[in-house]
Order: sequence, then C-alpha cells, then structure tokens
Amino acid sequence: MTLSSLIFALLLEQWRPSGDRNRIVLLFLSYADALERYFNTGARRHGVAAWIVAVVPVLILTGWIYYLLYNLSPLLAWAWNVVILYLTIGFRQFGDLFTEIKDALRNGDLLLARRLLRGWCGVPVDELGSQEIARNTIELGLIHAHRYVFAIIVCFVVLPGPLGPVLYRLAELLSERWGSRAEQAPDAFGHFATKAFEVIDWIPARSTAVSFAIAGNFEDAVYCWRAQAASWIDQAEGIILASGAGALGVRLGDSLREHAGQYHRPELGVGEEADMDFLQSTVGLIWRTLVLWLLLLLLLEIASWAG
Repeated sequence: MTLSSLIFALLLEQWRPSGDRNRIVLLFLSYADALERYFNTGARRHGVAAWIVAVVPVLILTGWIYYLLYNLSPLLAWAWNVVILYLTIGFRQFGDLFTEIKDALRNGDLLLARRLLRGWCGVPVDELGSQEIARNTIELGLIHAHRYVFAIIVCFVVLPGPLGPVLYRLAELLSERWGSRAEQAPDAFGHFATKAFEVIDWIPARSTAVSFAIAGNFEDAVYCWRAQAASWIDQAEGIILASGAGALGVRLGDSLREHAGQYHRPELGVGEEADMDFLQSTVGLIWRTLVLWLLLLLLLEIASWAG
C-alpha cells in the first residue's frame, strides 16, 4: 500500500498540480496567526502550547479519518493516503521552476531568470549574475526536493498511515511562520516551533543526504558532509547541501551579492563552479534519488509479502 500510494500520488501531482494545497496552507497559516495572537505573551511555554493546539487536532482528525476508512474498506484508506500525499508533495513545482530558470539562463535572459528566482525564494536577487543564479537555484532545488519529496517519503514510511506527511508539513509551516522571527532567544514564542522541526527533520535530512550520496558521487558526498556541513548555520540544510554538492561535483555556498553588498556563506562541495549545465545535473540527481527510494520501497514490500 505504501509504494502504490506514493506512485499514484506522484503521477496525480504530475498530471494535475494541486491548487487546493495552497488554499489549505493559507487556511492553516491563518489559523496559526490566530493562535499566535492569542498565545504569544513572550513566554516559551505558551509557544509550546500553541504548537500543540495547532498540530495535534489536525493529526487526530487525519488519523481518525484513516482508521474509519480502513474499517470500511482498505481501498478507502489507500485513497486517503493518496490524497494526503498529493497535498503534501510538491515535485512538479520544483521541476517546472528549475526548467524555466535553466531555459532563461541558456537564452541569456538574466532578467527573467532573476524574476523566476525571486518568485521562488522571495528575497531580492537583482544583483546576481548567471553563476550566482545557478548556484542559488541548485541550493533551492536540493532543499525543495528534500522537504517536498524525500522527507515526505521518509515520514510516510516511518509513521503509520498519513500521519507522517501531515506532521512534517505542519511542523515545517510553523517553523517558517513562528520560528523565522528576527529574535529567537531560548524563551521566544517561536523557539519551540524551530526546535520541534529540527527534531522531526533529523532522520529525513540524513536519509536524503545518504540518498544523494548513493545516487551521485558517494566519496565526495560523504567527504563534504563530514567536513563542511557543520559550518552551515542551519544544520539540516548544511547536511543536505553538502552531500548534494559533493554528489554533483559542484561548489555551492560562498559569497552572495545583495543590495547591501556581499555577505559570506561557507563554501560547500568540491569541483567546478555552478553554471547552467549543473542545473540539468541536479535534476538528474533528484530523479535518480527518487527512483532509488521507489526501488527501496519495492524491496521492502516484497520482503513483507515474502514474510
């Protein structure tokens, strides 16, 4: 059921990208904002309470629907899994944006490439050249593939039914919404949301990094993971980007121009500077990693049937 649910959801998302997902996300974020207005008194314990109120009822409802449908018919429960995966996976969005930016760079249209990248990452990119655009796009693509594909697969396998994907997506949204405040002292309201997502993402991030290493240059990926990942501010992102850069044989991170000048980021990866050719290599790495996961799930299901 796990493999068939995943494959069907991926095919459905390729055929018809979910516009409902954005509406559901906006609805949940409105709910989160209302909880923040009610709970945020500057105390960390109130951030913990708000996180529980935001997440637990949704998990209970998701699990209750799954088990209710399963008691009626396993096929209905399978369909519910497909719906949840369809709403939490975003593979098509990654592919479309990557292709559009790659085509813009290949055609020498930096203005279009900057506009597409700005729409993806939401930060000013008007000063970026073609190599910096390619480097940023690869970084965003690797992180997006992790959070919207591979982390969802891991959580779907680890937790029963559709609870894993829902928990991961809600934790990520709350971390972005509450944990992205400028002041994140240990007693800040959003501190727990940040730490909760770090804990939930611990296994998925490392699973994605291992997958990139297997699907690409294993030795360089492992070397970059061990030697460079710890220098990145966000530990999980550092592991994913270092492994992905090593697997691709490309250098990521380093300095990046913004309106206020340049700011330094630790260098990740080995090999050549990022350019438009590495965008296609990144797509290939992500596709190979997805096939690797599907084959692994197939083997697990065969072992389950044989047992």
